[in-house]
Amino acid sequence: MKNAGLYAVFFLGCSVWIAPRAHAQGFPPAEAAGKMTVADGLAVRLFAAEPLVQQPVAIEFDDRGRLWVIQYMQYPNPAGLKRVSVDRYSRTAYDKIPEPPPQGPKGSDRITILEDSDGDGQADRSHDFVSGLNLASGLAFGHGGVFVLQSPYLLFYPDRDRNDQPDGDPEVLLTGFGMEDAHSVANSLTWGPDGWLYGCQGSTVTAKIRGIEFQQGVWRYHPPSRRFELFCEGGGNMWGLDFDRNGNLFTSTNYGGFITLHGVQGGYYWKLFGKHGPLHNPYTYGYFDHVPHQGIQGGHVSNGGLFYEANTFPAEWRGRYISNDLLDHSIHWSEIRPQGSTFRGRQGGDVLRANDTWFAPSDLTLGPDGALYVADWHDKRTAHPDPDADWDRSNGRIYRIAPPEAKPAKVPDLAARTNADLIALRSDPNIWYRRRARRLLSERQTKDGLDPLRDEAGTGRGSVALEALWILHGCQAIEPGLAERLLEHPDAEIRTWMVRLLGDEPQVAPNLTAKLVALAANEPSVLVRAQLACTAQRLPASAGLDVAERLLLRDLDQDRDDPYVPLLLWWAVERHAITAVDSMVARFSTPEAWRSALIRTQIEGRLIRRLASEGNAACDVACVKLLNAAPSEEARRALAADLEESTRGRPAKAIAPILIATAIALADANPADVPLNRLAFRLGSRTAVDRVRAIVADRQGADATRVLLIDVLGETGDRTSTGLLLGLATEDNSPPVRVAALKALGRFEDESIAKALIDAYPRQNDDWRSRTRELLLGRPSWARAYLAAIDHGQLSAKEVTIEQIGRVALLQDPGLDDLVRKHWGSVKGATPGEKLAEVRRLNNDLRAAVGDPKRGTQLFKERCASCHRLFDQGTAIGPDLTFANRRDRDFLLVSLVDPSGVVRKEYQSYIAQTRDGRVLTGLIVEQTPDAITLRDAKGEPTRIPRDEVEALKESTASLMPESLYKELSPSQIRDLFSYLQGDGPAPK
Repeated sequence: MKNAGLYAVFFLGCSVWIAPRAHAQGFPPAEAAGKMTVADGLAVRLFAAEPLVQQPVAIEFDDRGRLWVIQYMQYPNPAGLKRVSVDRYSRTAYDKIPEPPPQGPKGSDRITILEDSDGDGQADRSHDFVSGLNLASGLAFGHGGVFVLQSPYLLFYPDRDRNDQPDGDPEVLLTGFGMEDAHSVANSLTWGPDGWLYGCQGSTVTAKIRGIEFQQGVWRYHPPSRRFELFCEGGGNMWGLDFDRNGNLFTSTNYGGFITLHGVQGGYYWKLFGKHGPLHNPYTYGYFDHVPHQGIQGGHVSNGGLFYEANTFPAEWRGRYISNDLLDHSIHWSEIRPQGSTFRGRQGGDVLRANDTWFAPSDLTLGPDGALYVADWHDKRTAHPDPDADWDRSNGRIYRIAPPEAKPAKVPDLAARTNADLIALRSDPNIWYRRRARRLLSERQTKDGLDPLRDEAGTGRGSVALEALWILHGCQAIEPGLAERLLEHPDAEIRTWMVRLLGDEPQVAPNLTAKLVALAANEPSVLVRAQLACTAQRLPASAGLDVAERLLLRDLDQDRDDPYVPLLLWWAVERHAITAVDSMVARFSTPEAWRSALIRTQIEGRLIRRLASEGNAACDVACVKLLNAAPSEEARRALAADLEESTRGRPAKAIAPILIATAIALADANPADVPLNRLAFRLGSRTAVDRVRAIVADRQGADATRVLLIDVLGETGDRTSTGLLLGLATEDNSPPVRVAALKALGRFEDESIAKALIDAYPRQNDDWRSRTRELLLGRPSWARAYLAAIDHGQLSAKEVTIEQIGRVALLQDPGLDDLVRKHWGSVKGATPGEKLAEVRRLNNDLRAAVGDPKRGTQLFKERCASCHRLFDQGTAIGPDLTFANRRDRDFLLVSLVDPSGVVRKEYQSYIAQTRDGRVLTGLIVEQTPDAITLRDAKGEPTRIPRDEVEALKESTASLMPESLYKELSPSQIRDLFSYLQGDGPAPK
């Protein structure tokens, strides 16, 4: 979708300034295709354009070969609803949940059928299947009608007489999809090989469906049984979903440096954790990231991705992954190659480059003619400026990409074909036919003529066997005997799918369960072992743990090194950890278990964390059993380190006495062990308290050890340690120790701390003073003391930055505000007009001469790399500039002059107010059930227990200071821009 996280429209206060373009864009339909550049051997032709189609957001061919399009005319606001609140990213709360159509508010969206009646390759007829929809975002055909996504609903419009008009009102199949943001709603309805209907949901909406809540993920619905599942959670703002030739699921992404995610059953994936909260299972203890991708050029928004599986394009295109690049106004292709149980990618080049900044590809689909069809939203904007903007809804195009000689195909009505005809299509080179034949046979529940498919599934190889398996499954024609044989098939893909299909059943027969357990003990393929781990989550506890345990005890190098398998195995164990505690402990306390490196490194530590996090006596006793079963003191200490992590924020009085005694005894036996000392300190051991203080006070000790133990002094709020911390903060020789002590002091409401820091202030270095200002200005009483010192002439006001003094307003204290006005006057930022003038002035400076990228590289390291990455250098606190719109000088200038004007959602800073009066700001980098962690502009994390948070709200200010560029001379800005806008690191 077009939001996709990086704005080309920039806010300057209340005004909107659109960066000017150097050349004409937005070509008329008759000219646009002629301006495009396509890959060798391909040609592009206009299939449909305005006024026949406008704002196309989803396209799909029906069983008669006609192209259907959703015209997203209602975007970006649903009709008939009143906004209760809206934030700066257009996430909106409405006054009610609308009723489904036709009872609910009538919107402007429509689903239109486009026909090429004369076979010339261009649509010449159109007919609305349904109109009056209200933010409709996906469609799929099947079961005698059309499935339609219109959040919060999944609807089914019956059309059993196939007259292209609904037989009646739609049936509501699901309700609860999020609707807060029209850019992230549920989308991409796609039939899976297993007969389930799959879809995505993006980043800034929350679904609550049948008791399942999620913000981001892939979900699925099974029409015959009406089952709903969250297939995998996380993934960002996904818009686009497809399956490769072996049935692996891939989604598109809007995150820079990546193209796609490989989704597996029961998997947990990367999210914008700071912005959108944690995964709903707080015990995943890890997650999967995007498919690693090399050679990416262009923008950071990939959508509508699909695998080309047809024979119309030249042979080398088979299996290539093709995806839109919204911000680059292009379409790219990539090679996707196996990497263990998952994949890696490499971008190969362009399929199409529009050479038109209005080209906004919103969807791709494969046609029955083997051509590629692309929907072009076609607009001068590539983002939503605000929900009330005057939106141009008059444009929209659909293009056909194919070799010049490839003609549009006349498609037979597949729904009218016999079962034998459909079965014959299982080997068609165009996957479009295979997928529709598979679905139609499933809907008919065909039983005749399937014997050849049983033979092909059992003895065939490759896609022939897979297609046979999928058809048999859809027709419910896989008998137990055949299932057993398929679990022994020579193709790993067949075995993988048979394992998965068995796990999808509500119950698995005992003999097949035993077969799965046996397979886990002997399976040679990592693909099958990965699916066994996924399926183990879905089986009853005993069977699921049997499968997981056998995989873990094998301890294969390939599984240990695989990108997915270790976490999949943990998630299988975690699913049953609490319901089968005794069995769990018995399985993983044996000498055999401890000999497995997979269990030692991936399971034992996570398991003790999970048990301790449950917070009950039975699980605490289980933790003691795991500790006692460890085969060595080293192994026991490693387990205790994980236990220490899980007890943060848990009161000692809520922990079973036997676990407290065991942990303290272990710490006393290992007095140099840092995690054990932290744990024993937290549990109230007087000996540990004295030991920790002694280690912290020892200036000859290792900085890393002292910093970790200083942290626990602050975390526990040990007031008797404030004198020690003050001494460390003001007098220690180690900068990391001084910084850690300052952070720890922030936990204490004690005016004597502020006085001591102010007294020490004049003799400290610039970095210390900056950090101390941040600390003192975060509490009303401390800010009062600091500002009073300035007022009395004890300290200077000149070194306080506008950003720092602006924090005083957050304390909402009139007396402090008066002191600010006295010494700094108005601290309001520049007006929109002043900022625009600055952009123009800097533009003139940049035109005056060419900068030196070598000097610019050094400036980036000094001024920017503490928060940004570029060409694999720097720190990822703010956006990775490698994939930003760096070629656009105006974009960079506006970002520099007005960094708070356009803050991407994932880099939104927050203001946390604690119950003891502190105010802290920063990016949310972690959220757990117990705590929130903020990272400030210097990269320092601060963990705040949730029970101490009084309020948490978005900040209107970026962490990046507005005045940063003012410290640079015109020649330095030219040098910096020469590097920022370059193609790679400057030569040394």
